[in-house]
Amino acid sequence: MNYGQLVFHVQWAQNVKKNIKKFKGEKKMEETKKKKPKCKLVGQDGNIFNLGGIASQALKKAGQHKAAKEMVNKMFGAGSYSEALNIISEYVDVS
Repeated sequence: MNYGQLVFHVQWAQNVKKNIKKFKGEKKMEETKKKKPKCKLVGQDGNIFNLGGIASQALKKAGQHKAAKEMVNKMFGAGSYSEALNIISEYVDVS
């Protein structure tokens, strides 16, 4: 392999890496653009675990299993009740 071929291969590999990063970013954007499912939390037991479970079920029914798991993990890491409610409202349309 001569120097010119080596340079070509290095540049090609760098372009592949850039395109992979771009694709992953676009895929992540598609996931966040998914429509939030409606979720009736008003009138339910106000226990945060109950509300999180209801919201998780709504996401799963909408086919957003990964988002449901992500929401629950974030919710359990919340420092307060209101923070956990805000996390739930990021993922579902609360009514």
